[in-house]
Amino acid sequence: MDYRSPLAKVRGLGSAKSGISHWWMQRVSAVALIPLSYWLITFLDLSFHVPYQQLLAWLIAPVNTVCIIAWVLVAFYHAALGLQVVIEDYVATEGFKIITVWTVNIIFFMLALAALVAVFHILLMG
Repeated sequence: MDYRSPLAKVRGLGSAKSGISHWWMQRVSAVALIPLSYWLITFLDLSFHVPYQQLLAWLIAPVNTVCIIAWVLVAFYHAALGLQVVIEDYVATEGFKIITVWTVNIIFFMLALAALVAVFHILLMG
C-alpha cells in the first residue's frame, strides 16, 4: 500500500522539466514541413512527368537542392521526435525504453545520412 499523496507521487515530474522543448521542437518541425512538403510534392510530380535530364537540371538548382536537404533533415528529425513520444508513452520498462529511444535515434540518423549522401551523389554526378 502506498501512503504518499498524489502530489508527492508526481513531484519532480511533468512539463516543467525538459518536455516543453521537445513539444516545441515537434511543433516547429511540423510547421517547417508544411512548405517543404509542398515542394516535395512538386518534385515527385515532376519526376513522373518530365525526362530525367530535365529533372536532374531542376534538382541541381541551388534553391531546390537546399529544399530537398532541408526536407530530409526536418522530416527525419520530426519522425524521430514523434516515435520517441510513442515509445515513452507505451514502453513500461525504463531500461528498454532508453535502449529503444537510442536505437530509433540512431536508425533515423543513419537514414538521414544515407539520404543526404544520395542527394550529394546526384549533385556531384549530375
